[in-house]
Amino acid sequence: MVTGILGRKIGMTQVFGDDGVVTPATVIKAGPCVVVQRKTVERDGYEAVQLGLVESGPAKVNKPTAGHYKKAKVPPTRLRREFPISEGGETPAEGEQVAATLFADGDRVDVTGVSRGKGFQGVMKRHGFSGGGASHGSMFHRAPGSIGASSYPSRVIKGMRGPGRMGGDRVTVRNLHVVQVDAAEHVLVVKGAVPGAPGGYVMVRKAIAGGRGSAPAPAAPKQ
Repeated sequence: MVTGILGRKIGMTQVFGDDGVVTPATVIKAGPCVVVQRKTVERDGYEAVQLGLVESGPAKVNKPTAGHYKKAKVPPTRLRREFPISEGGETPAEGEQVAATLFADGDRVDVTGVSRGKGFQGVMKRHGFSGGGASHGSMFHRAPGSIGASSYPSRVIKGMRGPGRMGGDRVTVRNLHVVQVDAAEHVLVVKGAVPGAPGGYVMVRKAIAGGRGSAPAPAAPKQ
């Protein structure tokens, strides 16, 4: 059985439970995806499937990539990623479809995406430095402070935290509860926030490790 699916982040919303509790949630357009390639132990040394996210209109690809999709008899997709196969489950064949029904209400999932890029930032915003005094002529407000000794080693140690580009990193948020699955619209509603801006690509997989002491998922809203 496939352990994950590709999708796009639509945005955030609120879910109202039967007890009136409001829960922040993220809406994800999960799939549909097609199996582009199967990885086998005999040929590749491991079990996995390569999924392609089906979107409006085929993607523009070069000839080698077009031949890769032609083997599976599926149209080219802009995004494709590999997902491992869980033990004891059936492996879908090339060309078959994987939908959001892979998950159910109450499941735990890990969501991976690219965080929002914030450009070049200073150390206070990038690393959470407290900075210096804001008044009384300190002349030291948002500077990083000492970054190394002058006599020895007379250089800046590797890994020293400083200003630079912030965001745009691959981030995984773990153990999010699935609040609702809409199979007809290929939509997942998960509790909490996921990385990236609305419209960004995400990978949703079954949680690798369960969380400790986390609250249960809120009840699915009534239709």
